[in-house]
Amino acid sequence: MQHWDPKQYAEHARFVSDLGVPVLQLLAPQAGETVLDVGCGDGALTTKLIELGCTVVGVDASTEMVAAAKSLGVNALSMDAEALAFESTFDAVFSNAALHWVKNPERAVAAVWRALKPGGRFVGELGGYGNLATIITAIYTALAARGVTASNPWYFPRPEEYRKLLEAQGFLIKHLALNPRPTRLPGSLNGWLDMFAQPYTAAMAINERPGFVADVVELVRPTLQEADGNWIADYVRLRFWASKPSEFAVSQVPRE
Repeated sequence: MQHWDPKQYAEHARFVSDLGVPVLQLLAPQAGETVLDVGCGDGALTTKLIELGCTVVGVDASTEMVAAAKSLGVNALSMDAEALAFESTFDAVFSNAALHWVKNPERAVAAVWRALKPGGRFVGELGGYGNLATIITAIYTALAARGVTASNPWYFPRPEEYRKLLEAQGFLIKHLALNPRPTRLPGSLNGWLDMFAQPYTAAMAINERPGFVADVVELVRPTLQEADGNWIADYVRLRFWASKPSEFAVSQVPRE
């Protein structure tokens, strides 16, 4: 139910890769390292890893995004995060703004674990608890007014929930924190909803979707639109750094 259009993404969501740079800095990639980018999208952030001298593989569930990433020179593959086809291959696994689309996070974490070499690190950011709360409340209000039901497509975990998940797999956690990050959108909220709220709009007839989007916009306007007309999305991000231990690495991974 979620279709990714690289041109639409570049117009309405380029901030996603731009604001992923601090996550990349947390990864601290080194030249010569092998890195897997899970949910690479159109490759805009993946190319920065390549520029730093890493050997990178990008994977994404969207064939359209994979094609866009390949056009930038990324070694990109169409692959689901829950079924990564790698075994002890990478020094690091990186993911920005993708894992909250994965409905079986345990399987994704297990797949990342298998893909990492012993001593490798898993660094990323996803939507966390409270992410888009205002927008989601408005979505369900507008759905209820139409008598339409739809399942939440996103996974926004609490920090303690994601910590438990990572540690159950065996990861050692150096950093894990929830960060409110109100984000100014580059265009209209209508455009953002057209792109990101497709799992909800798909639950109704095509001719009903513009009215639904307009209703959501009006519900959140008093809270999320600034006086100058710009829109602020109520993002909350969960950022983490974890490692797959080895005999060498266990004593060297600092704890919080």
